[in-house]
Amino acid sequence: MPNIKSAKKRVLVNKTKAARNKSTNSALKTAIKKANIAIDTNAADKAELVNAAFAKIDQAAAKGLIHKNNAARKKSALANKLNKA
Repeated sequence: MPNIKSAKKRVLVNKTKAARNKSTNSALKTAIKKANIAIDTNAADKAELVNAAFAKIDQAAAKGLIHKNNAARKKSALANKLNKA
């Protein structure tokens, strides 16, 4: 445990940010999985789920959770999968 006041604050701030990042990352992965399952099962709402996944991917990229090229690659893969289905 740090002794300096600013270092103690950094520990608390980092803990808060890590929790927020974990939550966003989990929501991103869940949205992508739901979209993939909808495409595989040819569900009626697959386009809506893909759009929701696109939104989560964009949010993660905007927050710096994933790189913009990683976001583009994920979106491209989902779009290709949706178009082939």
